Amino acid sequence: MTASLSRLASEVAAAPRIAVLIPCFNEAAAIATVVRDFRAVLPSATIFVYDNNSTDGTAEVARAAGAMVRREPLQGKGNVIRRMFADIEADFYVLVDGDATYDAAAAPAMLERARQEGLDMVTGVRMAEGGGAYRRGHRFGNRLLTGLVAVVFGNRVSDMLSGYRVFSRRFVKSFPALASGFETETEFTVHALELAMPIGELPVHYRERPVGTASKLNTIRDGLRILRTIVQLVKEERPLPFFSIAAGLLFLFGVLLFWPVLLTYLETGLVPRLPTAILSFGLVLLSFLSLACGLILDTVTRGRREAKRIAYLAIPGPLASAWARDA
Repeated sequence: MTASLSRLASEVAAAPRIAVLIPCFNEAAAIATVVRDFRAVLPSATIFVYDNNSTDGTAEVARAAGAMVRREPLQGKGNVIRRMFADIEADFYVLVDGDATYDAAAAPAMLERARQEGLDMVTGVRMAEGGGAYRRGHRFGNRLLTGLVAVVFGNRVSDMLSGYRVFSRRFVKSFPALASGFETETEFTVHALELAMPIGELPVHYRERPVGTASKLNTIRDGLRILRTIVQLVKEERPLPFFSIAAGLLFLFGVLLFWPVLLTYLETGLVPRLPTAILSFGLVLLSFLSLACGLILDTVTRGRREAKRIAYLAIPGPLASAWARDA
C-alpha cells in the first residue's frame, strides 16, 4: 500500500503543470463548449478564460462551465496575452481562441510533441472543415504575410496567424509581448525565429464558428496592422537590410535627378537647374546617412539579440524540466 501511494505521488509530481489560456471578447455562445472540450481532453489542466470587456455575459458562462475567469480591461488580444503570460505559472501553456473553431482533441498530441522533443512552440496548422471555416480572403492574407516573414526571418512556420499553439514556460517568460491586437501572433513567430528556438507544427481541424457568433477579425484593417508590425519588426531586428534598401532608393533617386543636370553642364558648362542639383546632392547624402544608421543599429541589434538569448536560456527548457522531474 505504501509503495502504491509512493508511486502515485511520484507520478503526480512528474506530471507537468498545464494551463489552457483562452482570451475572450463576446464569446458567450461558444465559450462553454471550448471549456468543456478542453476539460475532457486535458483533465489535469487548469483552464483560464480572460474576459476582455465582453458585454454578452461571456465571463459568467465561462465560470459556470468550470473555468477560472479573470478580466483584462485593456482592449485587444495582444493586451490579454501580455496579462496572461505575466500572471500564470505553468510548465506548458495551450493558447486557443474562445470561438470553438479549433479542435480540442489535438491538444494532447501538441503537448506530447512539445514535451518529447523539447519544443518551445508547437503551432496548430489549420485544416479547414467546410468552405466557410477559413475564408478565402483570410487564407490569402495569411499566406502573403507568412511568406513575407519567411523571406526575412526564415521559412519554418507555415501558418503564422494560427490562434492555436502550445508554448513552453521558457517561451512564455521570455516573450516581450509588445503588440496590443491580433498582430501578437506575428510577434510569436518572429520571437521564435529570431532566437532560433526549437519549434514544430501539427495539422489541426478548423471548423466554422457556431451559429450566433461573429468574427472579431477585420481582414483589411487587421491585415494592414499585421503588415505594419512586420515592417516594424524588420526595422528593429534586421536594421542593416532595412536601411540599406532605403539607402539604395535614395541614392538611385539622387542619381536620376542629377543625370540631366550633369548632361546640361557637360554641354554648356552651366548649371541652370540649381535647385535640382541641390536636391540630388541632398538625396545622395541622405543615402549615406541611412547606410551609416543601418550599420550602427545592426551592432546594437546584435547586442539586444544576445541579451534576449541569455534571458531565454536562463529559464529551464521543456527537456530540462522533464529530466528534473524524472530525477
